[in-house]
Amino acid sequence: MRTPAPRIQDYAIIGDCRSAALVSREGSIDWLCWPRFDSPSVFGALLDETAGSWRISPAGPSRAERRYVDGTNVLETVFTTPSGSLRLTDLMPVTSEDDKKTRLCPDHQILRQIACERGEVEVEMHFAPRPGFGCRPARMRPAGKLGLRIEAGAGLLVLRTDLALDAPRDGAVTARARLRAGDLAQCSLTFDEEWPAIFPPLGEWSRDALARSVAWWRGWSSRIAYDGSRRDAVVRSALALKLLVYAPSGAIVAAPTTSLPERVGGPLNWDYRFCWLRDAALTTRALFGLGFSDEAEAFLTWLVHSTALTRPELRILYDVYGNPPEPERTLEHLAGHGGSRPVRVGNAAAEQLQLDVYGEVIDAAAQLARRGGALDRDTRRMLRAFGEFVCRNWQRPDEGIWEPRSGRAHHTHSRLLCWTALDRLLELAAGGHLPGAPVEELSRNRALIRTEIEERGWNDVLGSYVSRLDGHELDASSLLLAWYGFEDASSERMRRTYARIRERLGARDGLLYRYRSGESPGEGAFGICSFWGVEFLALGGGGAEEARDVFERMVSFGNDVGLFAEEIDPATGDALGNFPQAFTHVGLINAAISLARRTHA
Repeated sequence: MRTPAPRIQDYAIIGDCRSAALVSREGSIDWLCWPRFDSPSVFGALLDETAGSWRISPAGPSRAERRYVDGTNVLETVFTTPSGSLRLTDLMPVTSEDDKKTRLCPDHQILRQIACERGEVEVEMHFAPRPGFGCRPARMRPAGKLGLRIEAGAGLLVLRTDLALDAPRDGAVTARARLRAGDLAQCSLTFDEEWPAIFPPLGEWSRDALARSVAWWRGWSSRIAYDGSRRDAVVRSALALKLLVYAPSGAIVAAPTTSLPERVGGPLNWDYRFCWLRDAALTTRALFGLGFSDEAEAFLTWLVHSTALTRPELRILYDVYGNPPEPERTLEHLAGHGGSRPVRVGNAAAEQLQLDVYGEVIDAAAQLARRGGALDRDTRRMLRAFGEFVCRNWQRPDEGIWEPRSGRAHHTHSRLLCWTALDRLLELAAGGHLPGAPVEELSRNRALIRTEIEERGWNDVLGSYVSRLDGHELDASSLLLAWYGFEDASSERMRRTYARIRERLGARDGLLYRYRSGESPGEGAFGICSFWGVEFLALGGGGAEEARDVFERMVSFGNDVGLFAEEIDPATGDALGNFPQAFTHVGLINAAISLARRTHA
């Protein structure tokens, strides 16, 4: 029996840029969706201990330490026992499309290598897949040297190992073995929609797959163009972000999980296995800033493709192929992480109006143009249509950046991003990237939006920009007025806004809540908002030394392998919300880039 249950920060991620798995400190894969991020889970113990897991660990008491192999997403967990030590290496082998055609490999694979490094250790494996979000035990059929076959809905799972398996029972299989120093055992789980032509032997092929994957990840991470402080944290955030890219389309999911609670035991549990247009500007800036033009341009290409059917109206989120997700529903049979219900799949925010997405999408295109990228005819047509839509609709209330389900309001942040949309379109037109743009109309509406923000988004009593026009509530997103260039970070208004946000929304060690009212009482400090605070200081809202100090404290809230969830509990430092969260890691990267520029200026 596994007690106590792992916390969110007790997990690490492995993946192959098509799907991902979460591995606990005790060597249990408790979350895996195949074949895509948003597919039903094969292992779902993250949300209910009966929903499937795959554990490999010492049979007796042990102490675990883990790390990623330098510059990679290959995870190593070292178990120390009274009798010896064991190293468990977990990865999804990285395989190029050419390799797949040549080697006839399965579409998806998890490789687990168990090495005894000292003394002797009794190893225990418990394998209990529960396809379809744990709805039913798996049907297993031994297939001799071809392993154990498991039917999994639309595909076939195959478990192969050189451990001696017991007979399957109740949809699970176990194995025990005593390994001595120098012994090596291997396990492979594959998924394919059809029976693969070839299953190479585990030994040499598996070692080669591990070596190739390490080399591939190191080759990718060696291209990171960042030499500022805490490069280790920036590299890990970049590697985490890369794992959330769906390589066949270029889309980037917000997180690989659903329904991890923003408040443990509460109902703030959402499905984040989709792609939010809101992430576009911040993510593109991070990718370009790290030197990954190919990934940034692939993301923008996906964005242009995905919006084609609904433009000039934009959906808030899409699946990895640019389609609307299935309608939101609850999985009543799952208990939820830490008893946090409901467990949701799909996300009803897809039907909301969030006007800020126009600014983020257009800003992403502007960043491409600033770096010499070309905007093709379809993209230029798209941008002009978006500009016309913003000019017609910027005065409407919307749900806004935080996606409340209580109705629409006039959000200052949404007005800011409408201003940003028109400002960037004018920038593109001035640079010759957007012929035929209605410059006069764009300029007139940009000026109107600026006046409204300055007059109605500012509260004289509080001495701060506020969450809603004519309102009295603070919101950390006000710090982005400087990020998007609406107002200089060193201006009196922005400095006063930051001071008030620190006073009202600040927690310990630089943490910031996104707000302290509304629909989320009791939630944690918001990861990206806290990094926005760092970046505001780095942009000139404070001293460079202060910015570096807050940045260091923020980085310390990552887990033992440098991963962040959406939120952080200020009282305990525990991770809250879906994990790992692309938005938080993007915030870390952008804060580091701004801080490095401030330092080198």
